[in-house]
Amino acid sequence: MAATAVTAGAAEFERGRRLFAAESRFVAAADRPAALPRERLPEIALVGCSNVGKSSVLNALAGRRALARVSRTPGRTRAINFFAVGDRLMLVDLPGYGYAAVSRAQARRWSQTVDFYLAHRSVLKRALLLIDARRGLRESDRLALDLLAHRAVSVMAVLTKADLLSPAVLDAQVAAVGAALARRVNLFPAVIATSAETGLGIPALRAALAALAS
Repeated sequence: MAATAVTAGAAEFERGRRLFAAESRFVAAADRPAALPRERLPEIALVGCSNVGKSSVLNALAGRRALARVSRTPGRTRAINFFAVGDRLMLVDLPGYGYAAVSRAQARRWSQTVDFYLAHRSVLKRALLLIDARRGLRESDRLALDLLAHRAVSVMAVLTKADLLSPAVLDAQVAAVGAALARRVNLFPAVIATSAETGLGIPALRAALAALAS
């Protein structure tokens, strides 16, 4: 299996390039259901464990160095953050799971807000499950997949930090993740390996998201 297992052609890649050539901007941050912005554009949620690189992938997609804040400290995303891509798509950065230096009460509120978002957001078209390429699918990722399946959310698996692996090891990891997810009915049938540092896989991911834009 190729590292970017996507069959998009030149036209699809061009649509992705044009979509993300538009200005991307921060729209809102919601730490409770009542603070969620009105539903306006198709939404793509970025899901993953803390420090997996969600903000870095979001910045790479937008071609911006600091659209989303990148931190070396896990658990710094403490709200659901909304970023508009032109007037056609909304990228939604969800708080990372698995680590947060906060109280259990605060973590529970985050969990409830995220679950409310997944359950009630009619414009949510797909979730990107970001997986650290060096570590592969972990139990916390499987639990996230269970939640997304329960909420009937379509999912695409995206490996991050792919530049830290050799091509052969990366291909093996893509194949392993793909095999582990093959039986899940809500999974998009592609695993995209990405690197925010080198740009690997970013055009393919843009192409996949452009197909969901308004």
